[in-house]
Amino acid sequence: MKALVIVESPTKAKTIRKYLPRDFMVEASVGHIRDLPQSAADIPKALKDQEWTRVGVNVEKNFEPLYVIPKGKSKIINDLKAKLKLADILYLATDEDREGESISWHLIEVLKPKIPVKRMVFHEITKAAIERALKDCRDIDTHLVRAQETRRILDRLVGYTLSPLIWKKIAYGLSAGRVQSAALKLVVERERERIIFRKSVYWDLLAKLFSQSASNEVFDAKLSQAHGKRIASSKDFDETTGNLLPGKDVLQLDEISANRLLKEVEKSPWKVLSIEEKPFSSKPSAPFITSTLQQEANRKLGLGSRETMRLAQSLYEEGLITYMRTDSPSLSQEALRAAQLCVKQRFGAEYLPEGPRYYTSKDKAAQEAHEAIRPSGSEFTAPEKTGLSGKAYDLYELIWMRTIASQMKDAQKKSASVKIEAGQAVFTASGVQILFPGFLRAYVEGSDDPEAALQNQERLLPDLKIGQMLNLKAPTTRRQRNFSSSLPRREFSSQGTSWVCC
Repeated sequence: MKALVIVESPTKAKTIRKYLPRDFMVEASVGHIRDLPQSAADIPKALKDQEWTRVGVNVEKNFEPLYVIPKGKSKIINDLKAKLKLADILYLATDEDREGESISWHLIEVLKPKIPVKRMVFHEITKAAIERALKDCRDIDTHLVRAQETRRILDRLVGYTLSPLIWKKIAYGLSAGRVQSAALKLVVERERERIIFRKSVYWDLLAKLFSQSASNEVFDAKLSQAHGKRIASSKDFDETTGNLLPGKDVLQLDEISANRLLKEVEKSPWKVLSIEEKPFSSKPSAPFITSTLQQEANRKLGLGSRETMRLAQSLYEEGLITYMRTDSPSLSQEALRAAQLCVKQRFGAEYLPEGPRYYTSKDKAAQEAHEAIRPSGSEFTAPEKTGLSGKAYDLYELIWMRTIASQMKDAQKKSASVKIEAGQAVFTASGVQILFPGFLRAYVEGSDDPEAALQNQERLLPDLKIGQMLNLKAPTTRRQRNFSSSLPRREFSSQGTSWVCC
């Protein structure tokens, strides 16, 4: 039996062809073969006098869309029709999301096949996945088709009315739609918040201390109390007035009082008041979904959302990762076994938890129709064995590491908080020690190099004891700047007690 399989892209066609029988023809539609008209030239002559065709949606007739064949698609359609005449069965193997379902529906509407049609879906392009998909085909999901159609109509109705305004106010050629218009509203609301914001000025001190009994190791301690009151910080101020919030019993230091306090603590003995140590653990992040992949690719690789999705699409079409449009962080049993095997081979059995980790979405509206974004197959291909290079390699490695880390043990740490008395002031020093790195050996969120990032995760304090006397290094520089209360705390250079503007 001769079969015709239609996918969206030539790359996907090339990859899937390797896993199908020889009597299967695999062709690409190269995206959508029909769409709403992009210009007046696309509108059929018989409808040009109709006002609604300018938008391409007949609002008066139950929002009926006008579909036309874009330029350059006629040749592709003719080629597909010619191949269809040679086939006994048609498989529609477009992506399993709304867009893919819509492409399959449009193919049926245009090609009008007279042979059996089956909808073939898979979330990864591997031999096992393709074989399963061939055995478990289904019909076109009209709910998904209508969902895509509704989104497309909303884009057109909102965008065509808002875009001309953007051309006038910002730049010609920019487009707007259901997403951009909502995003613009958020930007405006944020700008209004910024306009009414009132900054506050408050001061802090940062001391550099050392203990002669601890190899003269220098550590930082910041001012937390003075004259029996907590020092004011950003959370204590009203963003709309710049004043302290009502009921806040805190001390707001200004330049004069900070100078006065500095002179006091310089002449005072420094003694350890208390030491508090607490063990704690941190869990690995869930495997990637679409949004978290975009965010982390931007943080770690400097990639924009569009470039991230373009690279992820190519990785999917080459059979290296599962489908990249998903809101589910869950992994299949096959993926769990593959991840555990990688952990054991790379880091050792001591890094495996007692059982697999399962993740679910916190978003109640999540569809969770697909798996998380992960390396494809029952055995994950190591990044160095993919043959990839450049940004594609970096993105695959990111996905690989995040997936592996999600199935590793918690990182075990110990925090230490030390209070130090200096006259009428109390300073606080804090530290973190890694007892067992766990998943941090594979993946540290926001960091490129897990091994190097392990050092940054630790902030060790010298071995101190309650009642121990400490030494204060003499200040060499004193710099002052004012920041609004919404901005992060900034520290300025000093080899001794240093000024801190908050």
